[in-house]
Amino acid sequence: MRIFQNHAYICPGMKERLNLTIDGALLEAVKAYAARKEMSVSELVECYFRSVTEPVQYNTILEFMDRIEPPATGGGKANTLEIGGYGI
Repeated sequence: MRIFQNHAYICPGMKERLNLTIDGALLEAVKAYAARKEMSVSELVECYFRSVTEPVQYNTILEFMDRIEPPATGGGKANTLEIGGYGI
């Protein structure tokens, strides 16, 4: 644990340095995006890498559709959608 004058936090591990080579125009766009989000480019890259390397925590729409109950077909309205009292 590192303790500073008014702050205490747990440092999960040492950061490693990574050199990237990208298009100059893309780099400027990324820097502008990071500034709008009040993040560093390093934070953006780390967040992106986490998002593509961590397992998905949710089901796909197909898995969801397999698990839901089909709608009841009563009253002749099996294929209509009610919006504001109007059947579509």
